[in-house]
Amino acid sequence: MAVEHPLQPLTTPAGDQTRIHDIGYRDYDGPRLGRAYARRSLYAQSLRGAYGLGRSAKSKVLPMLLFAVMCVPAAIMVAVAVFTKAHELPVAYTRYGIMMQAVISLYVAAQAPQAVSRDLRFKTVPLYFSRPIETADYVRAKFASLASAIFILTAAPLLVMYVGALLSKLGFAHQTKEFAEGLVSVALLSLLFAGIGLVIAAVTPRRGFGIAAVIAVLVISYGAVSTLQAIADVQNHTSAIPWIGLFSPVTLIDGVQSAFLGATARNPGAVNPSTGQGLVYVLVVLALIAGSYGLLMRRYKKVGL
Repeated sequence: MAVEHPLQPLTTPAGDQTRIHDIGYRDYDGPRLGRAYARRSLYAQSLRGAYGLGRSAKSKVLPMLLFAVMCVPAAIMVAVAVFTKAHELPVAYTRYGIMMQAVISLYVAAQAPQAVSRDLRFKTVPLYFSRPIETADYVRAKFASLASAIFILTAAPLLVMYVGALLSKLGFAHQTKEFAEGLVSVALLSLLFAGIGLVIAAVTPRRGFGIAAVIAVLVISYGAVSTLQAIADVQNHTSAIPWIGLFSPVTLIDGVQSAFLGATARNPGAVNPSTGQGLVYVLVVLALIAGSYGLLMRRYKKVGL
């Protein structure tokens, strides 16, 4: 069949009203980047979204404000250490995240629903799965992006403290060791908080409900556990204090770092868990992280399909 100009009808017999036009469509013959590229793109887009990048100015206010709130106290402590020529930083690296746990919890409460609730509300999850991306890819990208965002939030002030300590000419080896221990602590915290936050947020498409639920789990559980630990300390049941700490995400991280990372426990009475109790803390943290991933996989095998 002879093809004329793309926008001109082909030659047809007289009296035949049928017209076939060749408007230049052709099959895509470029590279197909596949699941790995889609997963990386979703991870990068979600990580940027956790700080409001690529979104409206209003979306940037809260995450950037919380980031500043996390870093400013660290900068102040560094300034004090420099001008007073102190031999040690006022707050240990491992203690800083626990001290700022309310800010971290607020950040998770704001960003976990942002990561997944909107996809549920506007029913865009099936659109992701219509591409070469599977449930595991979606869950991994969202989990990794929120954990990375929390790690940036918690590791940045530690970096400020570390650089300031070196500028103050504090011991390099000692500061590097404590800085590394602090990074391990906030890495575990990031994974744990991200998993818990996403599981809660994935239950409801309503962002407001997700924010309230995350705050309740992270903040109220810490307050309840701390109260019970204080009661145990007053009644001289100090042996029960480490076991009570197993029931809050914040005290779980505190228990792990006070058992294995050289930190002093922040619980009432400052009771450090034993090595055996510390192993239980580690197992519970890892089980919660793995359990959160499993629950997300189960949730997204059904959602929107």
